[in-house]
Amino acid sequence: MPGIDDSRPFVQVKIAVLTVSDTRGLAEDRSGQTLVDRLEVSGHLLADRKIVRDEVSDIQDTLKEWIRREDVDVVISTGGTGVTGRDVTPEAFSGLYEKEIPGFGELFRMLSYQKIGTSTIQSRATAGVAGGTYLFALPGSTGAVKDAWDDILVHQLDYRFLPCNFVELFDRLQEHQKRSKS
Repeated sequence: MPGIDDSRPFVQVKIAVLTVSDTRGLAEDRSGQTLVDRLEVSGHLLADRKIVRDEVSDIQDTLKEWIRREDVDVVISTGGTGVTGRDVTPEAFSGLYEKEIPGFGELFRMLSYQKIGTSTIQSRATAGVAGGTYLFALPGSTGAVKDAWDDILVHQLDYRFLPCNFVELFDRLQEHQKRSKS
């Protein structure tokens, strides 16, 4: 059975939280705050937090900055994953991916279906890797953020979670660059 192996040490992950919104400020950002609260309760470190407009260039500029930083292991965004004209988060993220993690969006929608039914098809939650940094794009609702964290990310961002997790792969995310240099 999958679960926590207490014989393994906890590894603190440095996580940046990005809220994509044309209308929210920090005071109204319940989804971003929910992520911050959950990651801190889990023992992880908030590396940075920003709110940017629903513009591909604004989102990508922030992602590129965080990908370059050594004090950011993971970026989790909330907002802009729907199907309206202003929802551009998946396009911004996918434009930077070196590797997509398609199973994340699939699993998120499967879990979400159990709670909101067919409305889950309106979510374009996505994940991938760029520059050795994991990137996760979640919908903007607080419920969706809770579902993604509580049912997926809290486990995959815990080194003690077995049979496998994203944390144990950190050192291997850029193996392709090491090969190409030799």
